[in-house]
Parts: sequence; structure tokens; C-alpha cells
Amino acid sequence: MKVTLWGTRGSLASPGPETARYGGNTSCVSVEDGNGSLLVLDAGSGIRRLGMGAASKYKRIDILLTHLHLDHILGLGFFSPLFNPAFETHIWGPASVRETLISRLMRYLSPPLFPLHLTELSFSLHLHDVPCAACEIGEFQIESSLICHPGATVGYRITHTNGKVLAYMPDHEPALGAVEYPLPPEWTSGYDIAQDADLLIHDAQYTPHEYEDKVGWGHSTIQQGLTFGELCEVKEFVTFHYDPDHDDATLDRNIGQAVEEIKPHFKVTPGLEGMRFDLK
Repeated sequence: MKVTLWGTRGSLASPGPETARYGGNTSCVSVEDGNGSLLVLDAGSGIRRLGMGAASKYKRIDILLTHLHLDHILGLGFFSPLFNPAFETHIWGPASVRETLISRLMRYLSPPLFPLHLTELSFSLHLHDVPCAACEIGEFQIESSLICHPGATVGYRITHTNGKVLAYMPDHEPALGAVEYPLPPEWTSGYDIAQDADLLIHDAQYTPHEYEDKVGWGHSTIQQGLTFGELCEVKEFVTFHYDPDHDDATLDRNIGQAVEEIKPHFKVTPGLEGMRFDLK
């Protein structure tokens, strides 16, 4: 299972030397099984560059959306495989109690916000609601579950046939202002998704000071994310979904301080745009 980070921000950051290592694109991660299957986790601005190289390698692409906030779907209309009639595209994402997934997506992917309707982008488009029962795509088993973030939001657990597990929760607030944290596993949002994961890609947006004024916004401090990783006994933690105001130096300092404070028993890897992981 090969995992690539194409965008790591929670909102677009100004490109330049101050963000050169961590990058400025919004959430997008690709997962390949080595046998022709491609999963795309979220469709932030990073998906555009991914699409430029996908046309020669795949015939089917599955896009798994955690939720429909703009930073996670703004690249969808610029993903070139959607305009290629040779591609079969599947989009998985949360509906709501009042609207279907396609009607929710078309709030953005239709005039006047976008020049085309979503249904005009792909010749072979299939939509699926999540969370849903576990399903298989190529060599992957996909599980999804609602997690704590404003609006319908899911986390994904992806298990390869080799037994390796990737957990993906870019927007997640497991603490939600709790005085005592962590809570027991059965009371902790996302525990079922991340338990024993080989690689957890997780929200790391705030410092503790920043979080004080943002409780309930649906994001974590780096310390809360690492504590969540400890509770779930993950093997490697990748920081993700950075604040656009945090430049490279700030992120180096914030992540270093959090690791020194929590002293996790797993490897902590600062997520950088373009970084690759090979779970085998």
C-alpha cells in the first residue's frame, strides 16, 4: 500500500519559501494497492496535481470525501480524469438527513460558483453515501464511521490484503473541550477507525493556546492528536491539516514541543506535501 500526501493544509496557504517544505495545498492523499486500484482521500487543491499523472495509470478512481467543507472539495472540478471518458469515477461522501450527496456537492459544482454542473464533468460517475457497511475496492477493505467535526464528517480505515492499516482523519476533535482527556475508548470519537493502525494521518491544526478560543470548531491541537494516537496504540502518526498561518518554522517548533510534552510511544512524522509512505 503506497500512500502519498498531495495537500496537507486546512485552508490554502500562500506559496513561498516560508511554506516550501510543508506545502500550501489543501487536503488530498492518494492510496495505491500496486494492482491498479487508486483511492483518493479528499479532493482539496492538491488533487489537481495528482490528476495530471493519473490518466496513464488507472481506469477507475475512487474519491473518498471525509466531508463537504470547501477546502476538501475545491479541487474536484480541476481533477482531469473527471473529463476523460475512459475513466470510471466513484465519489464516496456523507449525505445529510435532508439532501443527497449529489445535491450537496452541486451547491459548489454548479453555476454561479463553478461553470459546469457536476453531472457534466464525468461520463461515468457513481456516487455512494457514507458511512456504510465495509466494502472492498481492489486489494483494499474500506470502513467508515462518523467522527466529531461540524456537519456530517467521517473517518476512513483502509486495510490492505497484506494486513496493513491506514487511518485517515484530517478534521477531528476527539477532545471537544473535555476537562479530562483522553476519555475511555468507547467514549472517544474515531477510536474504531484508528485502533492499532499502522499509519494514522490526523488533524494537527492548533497549539493549546489557539485551541482555547476554538473549542467546538472540529479540530485538534497537536498534543490532543498525539494523545489520541496513544489511546489507539497506533504505530506511526502523521501530522496533517495545518493552519494556513503556520509557516515551516512555526510548524517545526509546534510539532517538536508537542512531541517533547506528550512523549508518544510511536513514531511521529510531520506531514509534508509530496511525502510518500510504503506500508508493506
